[in-house]
Amino acid sequence: MNRIRKQRITRTAAAAFVPLAVACGTERAGSGSVAVREPVTGVDWHVTGVTADGTALRAPASARLRVDEGGKAAGNLGCNQFSARAAVHGDRITFGDLRTTRMACDRPRMTFERTLARVIAGQTLTASTDHGKLTVTNSHGDRVHLTRGTPE
Repeated sequence: MNRIRKQRITRTAAAAFVPLAVACGTERAGSGSVAVREPVTGVDWHVTGVTADGTALRAPASARLRVDEGGKAAGNLGCNQFSARAAVHGDRITFGDLRTTRMACDRPRMTFERTLARVIAGQTLTASTDHGKLTVTNSHGDRVHLTRGTPE
């Protein structure tokens, strides 16, 4: 094989391998663990809690979120259903304004709902996944904690 053809094959193989290596995970030096990027879209996520302004709130069992690849987010804020536009770029999720139903629930659920809505509505959040758990953090450091599947 001539040298130019070998170089092309090598570059093609490298171009195919690098994205696969990144998608599969990266080993952290000395940590002994592998960080694996899990899909965020197309997954039913159950909200387990919100930490905002230094206060942690536990989520009602009804709180959930799903972001579809087509740019739609929907779920339950704890009392009311919601929908919104959502764009996912790498580890960033940008939510548009929320459209919600207007039911009234008990005070703890409404407090949680208002806090969750404030953390995500119109915000760009950074997503981090770890073994079936998702944490999204807004620019103020407020976090939403979610798990894959049914609530515990």
